[in-house]
Amino acid sequence: MTKKRRTIALLMDYVRGEYQSAVRIGVERAAEAHDVNLVITVGETLTGQGGAESIQNGIYRLVGAEAVEGVLIAAATLCNHIGVEGMERFCRGYAPLPVCSIGIALEGVPSILVDNALGIELGAGHLIDEHACRRVAYIGGPTHNGEARLRLEAYRKALAARAIPWDDRLVASGDFNIDSGRAAMAEIMDRGVEIDAVVAANDNMALGAIDFLKAEGRSVPGDILVCGFDDVGVARYTKPSLTTVRQPIKRMGEIALETVLRMLDGAPVDMRNVLPIELTRRESCGCAYQALAAGWPITVPPPRAAASALAGGRPITVPPPRAAASALAAEREELGRAIEQAAGIPGAELGGWTCELLSALEDELAGREGRFLHALERVLDTAAREGVFLDVFQGVITLLRAQLRRGDPAGAAASDALDPLWHASRILVGRASVRAEGRQRLDVELAAIDLSWSGRWFSTCLSLPLFKRMLASEMPRLRFTRVAVSLYDDLDHTTLKTLFLMEDGREVQPPAERFPAHLLAPPGFLSSGERRSAVVMPLTFGDAEDYGIMALNTGVNEVAYDALRLHVGSALKTVALHREMVRQVELRERLEQERGREESVVAARIQTTLVPEQLAVEGLELCAAMTPAAEVGGDYYDVIPTPGGGWLGIGDVAGHGLAAGLVMLMIQSMVSALTSRDPGASPSELIAALNKAIYKNVRGRLKRDEHATLLLLRYERGGRVTFAGAHDDIIVCRARTRRCVCIPSTGVWIGVLPSIEAMTRDAELVLEDGDVLVLYSDGVTEARNAHREQFGLERLCAAIEAAQAAPVEAIRDRILREVEGWCPSPDDDITVVVARYRAPA
Repeated sequence: MTKKRRTIALLMDYVRGEYQSAVRIGVERAAEAHDVNLVITVGETLTGQGGAESIQNGIYRLVGAEAVEGVLIAAATLCNHIGVEGMERFCRGYAPLPVCSIGIALEGVPSILVDNALGIELGAGHLIDEHACRRVAYIGGPTHNGEARLRLEAYRKALAARAIPWDDRLVASGDFNIDSGRAAMAEIMDRGVEIDAVVAANDNMALGAIDFLKAEGRSVPGDILVCGFDDVGVARYTKPSLTTVRQPIKRMGEIALETVLRMLDGAPVDMRNVLPIELTRRESCGCAYQALAAGWPITVPPPRAAASALAGGRPITVPPPRAAASALAAEREELGRAIEQAAGIPGAELGGWTCELLSALEDELAGREGRFLHALERVLDTAAREGVFLDVFQGVITLLRAQLRRGDPAGAAASDALDPLWHASRILVGRASVRAEGRQRLDVELAAIDLSWSGRWFSTCLSLPLFKRMLASEMPRLRFTRVAVSLYDDLDHTTLKTLFLMEDGREVQPPAERFPAHLLAPPGFLSSGERRSAVVMPLTFGDAEDYGIMALNTGVNEVAYDALRLHVGSALKTVALHREMVRQVELRERLEQERGREESVVAARIQTTLVPEQLAVEGLELCAAMTPAAEVGGDYYDVIPTPGGGWLGIGDVAGHGLAAGLVMLMIQSMVSALTSRDPGASPSELIAALNKAIYKNVRGRLKRDEHATLLLLRYERGGRVTFAGAHDDIIVCRARTRRCVCIPSTGVWIGVLPSIEAMTRDAELVLEDGDVLVLYSDGVTEARNAHREQFGLERLCAAIEAAQAAPVEAIRDRILREVEGWCPSPDDDITVVVARYRAPA
């Protein structure tokens, strides 16, 4: 009988973080090696009893014996706000499943750790002992984090051991991210204390500190030395590269999974498994090439030809090439350690790469040409797959060449004879580095582009059937081949209903439409005949709405997972809003048959409640007004602030009543979603995407023919306004001339044609200081007096020019008074938006 493959869960707060990514890679590697299924369950950092727990963390409570046999917890990423005791309570909730903690020592739970105290001692001690620093600042982690407390205490002890007095002004706390490191460094410097070095409790905060110091004109390491902790990938190729304490994060993940498997087998395990750490010296402390400077003296006899040349033709006695290889072999252990330190990569991390290179070099010296380059190419390929920064191998080549040159002049001549090999090796490293960095950058850029387009299409899905079709279209394009999207089928969230299931890149029918939520995905998705790994994430919108669970295959660029979770959660929110809108429309249509007069009151309420509550955009003095007519139409305007600018929108749905109000409501919700997702988007692209959704829903779902004018303007703080769409002219009253300029919009109406990309283009205008921009609906210019004469554009411009210097509220009120005086009982909605531009000082 075939033994059932085990399934293990890994609980973590994020997919893409440097630490989290390394833990995940280590666990995935071990899961593949031991032939077990892996369920990577992603929520958020635990908040504990003092605050409301994020609804995304409900995914953790669903993990249990129904779906997995053991649980790995990336405790160091989850415990920032609940501390060690909170993590211990959290782990006890998984009994009787075997549990292993990664990064934090927990009572009664096997824990995979590094010596945090030793790490800070190494970093602080290096700065104090070897660089003579005496004013060493410290940036610690969250106060509730167990690792952070250990590292802070180690910093205190390192100072005390060297008779350096404690100074509270030199200490600040961060949140293990770059922004908090920047803020903590600013806090320390604002206290007016002198410092000559900084130790941070993790690399991200150290990088944030360096950013701040650079911005303040401080040189690193010229003025201030910096040391981090973790040795995440980015630490190797920042400028300056970061001196840090390396912890073997991937290896911790591997050992954690192996520990849980041993527990399942009934084998004894250590309650504390402490892995070694080491200090990696780089540019941020001035020790970038200390390993090269120190070196390990190796005397290698030269080839006979080189020795003869050195002797000027006089014969000398030298050992044969094989003796040179033997001399190199004699120094292998010391040289191996030296090149590991030069590269910053442990030998075991890439499958014994140092031994492979040194063996190949011995073969090269023994006359077997080509061995070294082939071995170097294999090592570079392996390193690229592991995400190693390949330029570090230039230092390895430099070190090897330097060691062969040490000794007598004959040894230098032998090394010179290998110069073609060193040159070819450098070219090989350079090419591999360019390819790897280019491939990585291209992968991220392509993933970001694909996610951007998918996010736009998802945001226009107004029904679950349309959303399913979009999933079937977009998931393969995002490189996902196995996808399960399941929605909660009851208020208690105990049952899930499969919405979408994809296997091998094709949509398939689920084996069971409904299933217990504790299974996390449709039966068989997380475990089947072949070994599987999956990322499982909650589908939520904000901290208020929890829709279901999404499970995805691993192996896709990690940028995609967290971004896709947001896109899908937002799309489900849009579907829910639309469903509610349709429900409201159906209700209102029934009311229309019963109480036509009351229907107009409801429609007016819909329209007025969509008016922005606040009008605030940097650099603009704003005011607006919307006055519904007796027979409510579909006027729309919106003001959406964004960093460095904002969006203005105005439109008018053809027709009156609830149908027009519904189309206007669709426009408002989609414009809000699209501009919030991509504040710097092209207005013409947003108009085109919105048109497709409106056309399908109005013509197909509602079986109606409503259409709308719509003008979207993207304003930038410098005064540039980019716009697209079709609506009434834009009026700009110039401050210099106090005269109005009418700028036409040349697009097409929304909802008339299925596609308008070819006919929709961006145009631009530039506002100068004091210019007044006015947007309005046709209820203003087409208002008729008793003689059926229209108010017209000319009268509108005259009213604006007469009040040009007045506050924007006065301009708006003058327009409304004159229109009301012209037409006391308008038969169309009247909307006016007035903005005065104030240039930056």
